[in-house]
Amino acid sequence: MIDAVGLLAVASALPKRLLENDHWRRLHPELVAQAEQKIWMWKRPTDFSEGSTLFNLEMEPYLRDPFRGTRQRRVLAAGEKVLDLEVAAAREALAAAKVDISEVELLISSALLSDQPGIGSAAFLAQALGLEGAAWNLESACASTLIGVETAAGLVRAGQYKKVLVVTSCAYSRATREDDPIAWGVGDAATAVLVGEVEEGHGLLGTFSVHSAETNPAVSYQVELDDLGKPYLRMKTGRAAAQLLRDTSEQFLHECVAGALVQSGVELGEIDHFVFNTPLAWYASFCAKSLRVEPERALSIYPLYANVGPCLPGLTLHHAASWQNYKKGDLVLVYSVGSVSSCAAAVIRWGEVALGPLPEGASLDLLRRLESEASMASPSLQVA
Repeated sequence: MIDAVGLLAVASALPKRLLENDHWRRLHPELVAQAEQKIWMWKRPTDFSEGSTLFNLEMEPYLRDPFRGTRQRRVLAAGEKVLDLEVAAAREALAAAKVDISEVELLISSALLSDQPGIGSAAFLAQALGLEGAAWNLESACASTLIGVETAAGLVRAGQYKKVLVVTSCAYSRATREDDPIAWGVGDAATAVLVGEVEEGHGLLGTFSVHSAETNPAVSYQVELDDLGKPYLRMKTGRAAAQLLRDTSEQFLHECVAGALVQSGVELGEIDHFVFNTPLAWYASFCAKSLRVEPERALSIYPLYANVGPCLPGLTLHHAASWQNYKKGDLVLVYSVGSVSSCAAAVIRWGEVALGPLPEGASLDLLRRLESEASMASPSLQVA
């Protein structure tokens, strides 16, 4: 039995195609104008007894912005494949850790809307990487990265595998239409986490997850025809999603964090760094304040990439560890909410974790500038 198992490397990859809000202002001015005059999806509660008061307070400023705090998003270009991102992220993680693909005994793939809908990416990614070991598909929506890492750690701890590569991808742009405001708040990405034996006392200390069936039917996918008459899966969400996420967020957050802390044997006050996924512009701040943690200790990458679903935990961790100078021995708490799937938290004692290069153009200065732009986006609004 191996006691110390954790992260050996973290890397990410994003499409080069960058869409800013002016893209919609140019091509869909009527849609933006409608959104500026009417609150869509995230409706201001009639009173603060509706859902979490804190959630409502954190959400309130963004209701004046038709893009709800989104500034940039990366999306796949025509002809670009999800597999391209997955391979790039995987190779960056292996290169950072100085590990050859021949040393990886298991690949766990979580692909939300892969190149082969309904099939998953595991076999295709294994073939592209030249992996000779096992390759599995695993899915738990936006909690997939954490669930994948927990699964990998358990298998390594049991001695069944020595090194496991967890690759997660998201291609929301393939499930949305440009003339649907949902497209404003989503993007595409891939992340890779290499899991294996680490130095005693470091690595994954504790995890905890719960199912999120209470959020059904917040998000669903329906088969529709595109403009060329070809079928595709279209993501559907709306007021029900907004209400369900608002009503359940604090419950899931506190339950998972408390469980992970108990499993790890540490107290909340001992945590040095907080990583929350950011499906919304205000979600990291909401989570931090709900746990009575300074919001500055929880980096939000939402202005850079919008909502990239299951890639958010790995992508945020990658940026935070790079920009906030994580040190050996630091305690890191990671939490991810996943609608109609799982919510999960993990406590990690940081060790010798290799980091791949950040996506091209990403910088802390750019993030701060985009955050400032989002905070100033407050056109007059007529409440629906």
